[in-house]
Amino acid sequence: MPVERVLLAEPRGFCAGVEMAIKALAWMVRSFEPPVYCYHEIVHNRIVVDRFIERGVVFVDSIDEVPPGRPIMLSAHGSAPEVVAAARERGSFVVDSVCPLVTKVHHEVKVRSQKGYRIVYVGHEGHEEAVGTMAVAPMSISRVETTDEVDALPMFDEPVALLAQTTLSHRDWEGVATRVRERFPDVWMPGRSDLCFATTNRQSSLLAMVPDCDAVVIIGSANSSNTRALERLAIEAGCPRVLRINDADELPGDLDGVVGVTAGASAPEELVSAVLEVLAPLNGVDLVSVTDEDEYFPPPRNIRELQHAIETAATAMTGGSLMGRPRMDDRLLPASVVLAGLENEGAR
Repeated sequence: MPVERVLLAEPRGFCAGVEMAIKALAWMVRSFEPPVYCYHEIVHNRIVVDRFIERGVVFVDSIDEVPPGRPIMLSAHGSAPEVVAAARERGSFVVDSVCPLVTKVHHEVKVRSQKGYRIVYVGHEGHEEAVGTMAVAPMSISRVETTDEVDALPMFDEPVALLAQTTLSHRDWEGVATRVRERFPDVWMPGRSDLCFATTNRQSSLLAMVPDCDAVVIIGSANSSNTRALERLAIEAGCPRVLRINDADELPGDLDGVVGVTAGASAPEELVSAVLEVLAPLNGVDLVSVTDEDEYFPPPRNIRELQHAIETAATAMTGGSLMGRPRMDDRLLPASVVLAGLENEGAR
């Protein structure tokens, strides 16, 4: 039996932080001779990473791997302070593409630790965001992931603050956070949740369509925390069949009935389009929208300065007016279009 109908989650795919990071790295590969170096994967998606590798980006796990004097990008997940310092010392041009929401958590860790708090941080062991966040104040932070780990914490003499990895699902967070509040009733928490609005929106749109689905397809890489959170959420919500795939080639041939489709925050829209083409629902595609997501993060400051310098030089060389030249609006250029452009340009 063929697929009758597809329910397509909205929002899905790239979040504002991923949009910003991809466009920033694309500017770097077009502005500098290769190789451009990037500390850790720019985002957790294999297709995105491979697209940049084809354009001469080298992804490294240590700044020591970067030859002195080369341009360096730091990933969207956030880097430890010592990594940022090492990159600035070693690189000729350094761009920190950390998501502003992660920067907010880093700031909270720094401020609370300086005020003498013990920070209980809810995050996944080994995840790049968690590693970078904990490095901000390593002597003042305790990472937990389960209620059992909360129960194993000592009764601290100092006041306690509760912070979180931004890409956690609410279900990952709620039970652990409740247990922390039970053990430490006077715990400090930020006025605004650390959980990423985009992660929350993608989970809400998924939950809105799960009751009507015979199967759900979640597009994204296995090392993407928010993608795996979507997968767990669909299973816990009782969906009869949940599939996490990297691309359309991994779709099984026996899907039928009503199929829900969504994508993690690091998955490009081209993957969604390819999945819909393969599913080819008899009765079309219906959007399941829970909110309009219009958050925008501008490029890092030194990318904006680079853009301005290139625009000014190009205008001057062509005899144009510096006062009357049109301004580029980064909002109007989706990262999915930038990625497609990289593929069309091919490797250098």
